[in-house]
Amino acid sequence: MATTVTTAVYARVSTADQNCEAQLRELREYAQRQGWLIVQEYRDTASGATNRRPALQQLLADAPSGLFQCVLCWKLDRFGRSLVDCLNNLQLLDSLRIRFIATTQGLDTDERNPASRFLLQILGAAAEFERSLIRERTEAGRMRYRSDWAAGKVGRTVHSRSGKNLAPHRPRKVFDRGRVMALHRQGLSLRDVARRMGISIGTVARTLAACSKSTPSPAAPARADDTALADGVGDVPEV
Repeated sequence: MATTVTTAVYARVSTADQNCEAQLRELREYAQRQGWLIVQEYRDTASGATNRRPALQQLLADAPSGLFQCVLCWKLDRFGRSLVDCLNNLQLLDSLRIRFIATTQGLDTDERNPASRFLLQILGAAAEFERSLIRERTEAGRMRYRSDWAAGKVGRTVHSRSGKNLAPHRPRKVFDRGRVMALHRQGLSLRDVARRMGISIGTVARTLAACSKSTPSPAAPARADDTALADGVGDVPEV
């Protein structure tokens, strides 16, 4: 006797004035024709350009539990915000041996179907191409911003996307490393020390680690350079 396939369905619309019912109706009818059991429905109202999609994140979190063996989606672009995002999600499901079907596009990652392996390879190649284009555009934007900064245009005729118009390099944060150590010894948490000093938590952690390595053991005499390091001004870069 054949085992009933347990299925999850995922639907997404972009705005609140839309609803998922049209997608869900088609997905339910598809599952019914196949004789599959829908165990969970996931619905998102979010733009495809964002990663903040709680239902999709919940679906991916539920996937390892074995709750479902297949995921039905209306179209591939409902499932991921980009080709790279889609591929990452599909690869996660594939690693868990969960089948994915985009019902209106005939996309099916059934491992018994050789065409599904070919499909994933094509998507992987296309996703890598998309990554390379993103890297090229990002680097071109950085180079243009550096050029505009050097020409004095930034802040006048050219503005960064954030509006902060920061320098194109990462500034180095100058702070008192000894003060960081002293505050931490007083019992302040890393977050509290970071807030008090105006630096990041990562910088605090790295400073404490570096100072602990340079601090002499109680049995060893303190050297002049050790004292200078603890009491001096550090130049650990802010991140």
